[in-house]
This record gives sequence, structure tokens and C-alpha cells, in this order.
Amino acid sequence: MLKIIKIGGGIIDNEQELEQFLQTFSTIDGPKVLIHGGGKGASKMLNQLGIEPKMIEGRRITDQSTLDVVTGLYAGNINKTIVAKLQKLGCNALGLSGADANAIKGSKRPVKTIDYGFVGDLTDESVNHDFFQLLIDNTITPVVCAITHDGNGQLLNTNADTIASTIAVAMSQKNEVELNFVFDKIGVLRDVNDDATLIPKINETLYLQLKEEGVIFEGMIPKLDNSFKVINAGVKNVCLVHARNINSDIKTILC
Repeated sequence: MLKIIKIGGGIIDNEQELEQFLQTFSTIDGPKVLIHGGGKGASKMLNQLGIEPKMIEGRRITDQSTLDVVTGLYAGNINKTIVAKLQKLGCNALGLSGADANAIKGSKRPVKTIDYGFVGDLTDESVNHDFFQLLIDNTITPVVCAITHDGNGQLLNTNADTIASTIAVAMSQKNEVELNFVFDKIGVLRDVNDDATLIPKINETLYLQLKEEGVIFEGMIPKLDNSFKVINAGVKNVCLVHARNINSDIKTILC
């Protein structure tokens, strides 16, 4: 089974947690792909350069100066640091943006009520699945950052969850795929303060029931809605899991 694992800022921003995660990630048998976001480093670097980060409804507005910074950080420092640490652990990793080998091609988000700037949207045709297949068939582990391109020379800042989901669907054409979203809980909990209330498996029927009961609410709903879309598009499982448990059975499996 091909395991696609997405990590976010909570791990990127914590050096010790990143080290622990990569140690566990490197022990996963079989083909795997890692997708990472950018963490708080971009806002910190923008502030240091005197560029005020622009956010609307929690989403970054990516003007040209912001794009220059996030590209350097995401595709440069963060991506290559992860690759170097994985090489140290014996995992033959290759760092990628979407522009490299035309791996992921997007399009600039059209302006409706808000102009998000150089932000990329993806389609079912965005991922160069033959290239990713070539890598995993040769035991190379792709490490993908949240920068894509439009095929006309323009780089685009793209949501890392969207990249992970789009790669998972594309690769499910020729592989059995498990998509893992790493976050700060051990999975979906009936009581968010009690790990003993972990729900190990959720299908769409149970998901609707849990939403009605108020067990799943607010920020989790878009992530789970998207997860079931991915499953319906051909991905075998989507897992919500804590970083330390990615190579164990302690997780919520959506199926």
C-alpha cells in the first residue's frame, strides 16, 4: 500500500517533534510520500523583512513579495532540511515543489469577492502521476512542499491538504492508497479531552450521525467532508493520526 502523509505547522515549528516524526516516518515499510506545510516561519520571516503578513479568514494573501519569501522557505529551507534529516535516517528522499519535473500544475485562483493573489487551485489533472510512480517504483520518497506552478512560469502558493488529497486520488489509479493527515490529537475523539474515547473507524453513515450529535464540529467538518470525497474518488482509507502513531494502529480510519 502507498502511504501518503501530510504534516502541518505544528510539527514543522517544533524541532523535537519533527525529529521524532521523521524517525518514525523513516521506519514505514513500502512506498510513501510526505507533504508538508510551512508553519509559522513564513509570518516570522515576513515580519523580519518588514512585510506585513496579510490574512483573510485565516487564509494567507500571497502577493509577489510574500510569494518570494514562502517559496524560499517552503521549497528551500524547510523542504531541504526535511530531506537531509531523512537521508541521515536512511530514507532516500527527494525534495520537490510542483514545478520540479512538472510534478503538480495548478491555476491561479480566480478573483471573486477576495483576491488571494498567487494562490493555486488544483484539478484532477494537476498531478504528474507517472513521475511520482517512477520515483516510488525506484524506492525514492518524494517530499513535497506547498508550492506549485501554472505551466507558464508562475509559481503558486497552494494549500498542503489540497496537494495531499490530489496526489492521493491521482496515485489511486495504479495503487492502493492510504492518505494520512497528521494533527494534534490521536484521531477523532467523542470527548476531545479524553484519548480513551478514540473512534477507530468512521464510515459516512456514522460521520453524519456524529455531526448530528455534535461530536464532530467546526474546523473538523471541512477536513472530513474532503476526506470522504477523496475516498469516493478511489482512495482506500483516510486516517487522522498523531505524529507519534503514524506507524501504529492508534488512529481514526475513515472508510
